[in-house]
Amino acid sequence: MRHHTIRRAASAAALLLAGGVLAGISQPAAQAADIPTTVTVNARAGLATMPDTGLGINDAIWDPQLGTNAVADLLKSAGVTMRRYPGGSYADIYHWADHTAPGGYVAPNTDFDTFMAGVRRTGATPMIIANYGTGTAAEAAGWVRQANVVKGYGVKYWTVGNENYGNGHYGAAWEADNHADKSPRQYATEVVAYADAMKAVDPTIKVGAVLTIPAGWPDAVVAEGDAGSWNQVVLSIAGSKIDFVDVHWYPGGSNAAEAMGKTEHLTDALYILRQQIAKYAGPNAGRIGISLTELNVGVGQNTQPGAIFLADTYASLLANGVFTVQWWNVHNGIGTVSTVAGQTDYGDFGMFSSGGCTSDGTTCQPALNTPFAPYYGLSLMNKLARPGDQFVRAATGDPLVTAHAVRRSNGDVNVLLLNRDPDNARDVTIDYAGFAPAAGAVTVHTYTNGASSIATAQAGTATSQTLPPYSLTVVQARNSRTVAGLPGTPDQPSASAVTDRTATVSWPAARAGAHPIAKYEVYRQNGAVSEQLGETPGTSLTVHNLRPGSRYTVNVLARDTAGNVSWASPPLTFTTGTPAPSACTVKWTYTADWSSGFVATLDITNTGTRAFSSWTLTYDWPTAWQQMNGGWNASWTATGRTVKVTNTAGSGLDVGATVSIGFVGGYSGPNVTPAVFDLNGSVCTTL
Repeated sequence: MRHHTIRRAASAAALLLAGGVLAGISQPAAQAADIPTTVTVNARAGLATMPDTGLGINDAIWDPQLGTNAVADLLKSAGVTMRRYPGGSYADIYHWADHTAPGGYVAPNTDFDTFMAGVRRTGATPMIIANYGTGTAAEAAGWVRQANVVKGYGVKYWTVGNENYGNGHYGAAWEADNHADKSPRQYATEVVAYADAMKAVDPTIKVGAVLTIPAGWPDAVVAEGDAGSWNQVVLSIAGSKIDFVDVHWYPGGSNAAEAMGKTEHLTDALYILRQQIAKYAGPNAGRIGISLTELNVGVGQNTQPGAIFLADTYASLLANGVFTVQWWNVHNGIGTVSTVAGQTDYGDFGMFSSGGCTSDGTTCQPALNTPFAPYYGLSLMNKLARPGDQFVRAATGDPLVTAHAVRRSNGDVNVLLLNRDPDNARDVTIDYAGFAPAAGAVTVHTYTNGASSIATAQAGTATSQTLPPYSLTVVQARNSRTVAGLPGTPDQPSASAVTDRTATVSWPAARAGAHPIAKYEVYRQNGAVSEQLGETPGTSLTVHNLRPGSRYTVNVLARDTAGNVSWASPPLTFTTGTPAPSACTVKWTYTADWSSGFVATLDITNTGTRAFSSWTLTYDWPTAWQQMNGGWNASWTATGRTVKVTNTAGSGLDVGATVSIGFVGGYSGPNVTPAVFDLNGSVCTTL
């Protein structure tokens, strides 16, 4: 958790001085690319579509550069499509009507109208944080009126507060909150009041509530007197009134490699978050979107780890359907200075230099508004994907090379390749499925360690590239086969009648192209490989032979009578259940959680016809970052991800009997609950 705003505001403001732009360090020559890597891109394994609000960043009222044309133009050049105001924790002390923030610094020329002028110059969409900590629903409604009725700005996205779980209710207190009751229940009740008041002024706006990201403190913590965790309580009370939830992510890391590797947590974090929304937010919870409005890397904020982390995180989140991802922030101020991969890192959470020096004057940043490395990561995201493009599956077997890809609206495919190896280049072969690239050289955009700009050239081919050490590369491959009159893309599929072994997938009929639609094909995504589950001339298909307790992501494609195939539908993810009935049941209950570890009990019931004089229960952790740290009432062992529990001597399990066991677990990423338990060779019903 980064407590970044009020604490750093005064120093950041003091460091923002006028100045020009300092040229960056020249890029190093690539070493021999002697480590072969194969990347697979599957253009028919569709993910989310790039939204028109995807590439975001935070502004702050203590930043005197907030309203300048220089900043607006830099952001526009990078492709920024959403700007957030008035700045993290400052939102909970900021009063828009008189442009004050009692207890904090407000820079000149940072009022709402100035911000909106900058937003319009950038060509972005604004997101506004309404003051929850020291404000009222009436004040927020007044801001909506001023913005959309008086000024006609048409501000659509409004969040109620910022990191309000940090108000002291769980111990740590960095967020202002004048409410006597600081519980999630009080926050949720106020969110309802805010949403009602704000939408009474403009019913077209979207209102968001603050949640915790899974595995980020205080996720899963239940404070005394609460009915559940922050997310559970907020969603249960306010779910019917909100349009999106807002989370932040500062994953940390003890070194650059660990910090960049944290991006592997994101898919599971969003999976858990969507499970929580579906479980607690009430009917039609699927309409609730997700925004991630603050993030930054744990090591190398201004150097190549920051650039690689930004591109990897933005691509991962947007491919998983988050509607905006926002870097913290435009300017922040110099922090702890270090050297990362031969480059000076200023420990500055800003995307641009503040032009300041350390307190002892020994180290100074480059000139004001000089872009740091993450700026180029953001710029490459703009070269990878534009609004309307669809992310598609990409995978690599090299742990130091990450790949993302999009299918452009014109049928071309762009591939983002990230080489996290600071010392070695990579020779990369790119294999495509569902896409035939044109022959010849392709346009390649590359940002290397220490460079002061993105290099663009015609280089390599769509299937063969060399990645410099510690680099970001976007390969823009042209489609070699353009077919007029393709079938229309099937719309969003849905799942029903999901059991342990079957599920029915349904979708709206697609629009025919030059030829009638002959059939629809349903494919499962298995990494970057598509496995066909079945086909039908209709608009629903029941798939069989699924594995119990397993997560499936599927796409639907339409094929016409000439054999032409549509682009992939939006993805559908569902999880199969466990057998019902079965010879046993397992009930997993969390009895304590502290956001990095937990205590759980398992109640095992013999529902079969045969007593067990001895028994063995096994289950697998869904992720590599979960572990069992010892248990009771049984013998507990762990091998890799597999946990094995056996009865103690003399404690069998009679028919109809229940045994209760427990253990202490740990996790360093999203804590996905195991779904499948095997008792003496039989899969149990998970309750």
